[in-house]
Amino acid sequence: MATPKYLPQGYGDPSLLKPLQNLLDELTQAHKGERLSLAVALSGGADSAMLAVHAAIALRHYAGLELHCFHIHHGLQKAADGWAEHTHRLAAGLGLPCHSLRVSVPTDSGKGVEAAARDARYDGLKRLASFTGVSHIFLAHHRDDQTETVLMRLLRGTGPAGLAAMAPISKRDGLTYLRPWLELDRARILAGAQEYAQLTGWAPVDDPTNVQDAYTRGAVRRRLVPVLNERWPAWRTILLRHARQARELGRLLEDVASEDFARLEPNADATDFSLAAWRTLSHERQVLVLRHWLHQHGLRAPTEARMRELCRQLRAVHALGHDRQLRLRHEHHWVVCERGRVRLLRINDKPENR
Repeated sequence: MATPKYLPQGYGDPSLLKPLQNLLDELTQAHKGERLSLAVALSGGADSAMLAVHAAIALRHYAGLELHCFHIHHGLQKAADGWAEHTHRLAAGLGLPCHSLRVSVPTDSGKGVEAAARDARYDGLKRLASFTGVSHIFLAHHRDDQTETVLMRLLRGTGPAGLAAMAPISKRDGLTYLRPWLELDRARILAGAQEYAQLTGWAPVDDPTNVQDAYTRGAVRRRLVPVLNERWPAWRTILLRHARQARELGRLLEDVASEDFARLEPNADATDFSLAAWRTLSHERQVLVLRHWLHQHGLRAPTEARMRELCRQLRAVHALGHDRQLRLRHEHHWVVCERGRVRLLRINDKPENR
């Protein structure tokens, strides 16, 4: 079998391959004997391109695994029109199927363009995964991304759970996301991309929004990171330690919340629970279990102010839930209380007539 055009004989950076192989070892051990379809989220930038290249190399040694490339076109820049073709060219040169999808990013969601684009991207990946039968998706987030995420969440006032930032393995919308390079400096990836371009002639695209002040992450990279690097050179190591500790704490709190929720007499699909049972919890555990409940349904935790208001209303509502005025909107759902049950309704659903 001929070597694919963009996989030079003997190419592969050991420092980039090893984390991938470790994650694939875990994956194949957990799914022994199963055939799995995986994908790389391929934007065309250096990080995702190098991940696709090294995933293609690594998967040669694992039977029963097939690899795809997924490209999401956000429609936010003119230059992006050519990125899809560029990524398809790389995937073809790696001998991999590539699937593209153009998504719509709302500008009036109230979340900001970055958050809206992220949600649209995950929705697009979910649609492509459904179309191809993919169950696991590789993401090219690295150590620099992780520390920037922790920093931005600190500045936003995110609680301990948010400071855990990104996990090497996480689940969303029924898919498993794999981030093998969270402990890897981006400088290593860029060096690999430069060497790869010299060998093959394929060079990654450059997204100018990565360092534009109009975007929060771009402003952090352009303005804060250089100062932190100069004044506190170990800041990344310190923030990564905070993230690991927050993740450990988060797992403990999740166990507590899961046990508490099981005692709230939830219905079969966990869309409602007993108001009276919830009221027996301490205020801190009431908040914890509400976060857990919303997370079960793929919803983000409300802001601190919104959570405070939700708890205030749930503590004040009639014990049997007769107060029909309790109706708080959260994302595309309503939180309501009916006949002593706290319920989660999609916006288009109707409350029960009783």
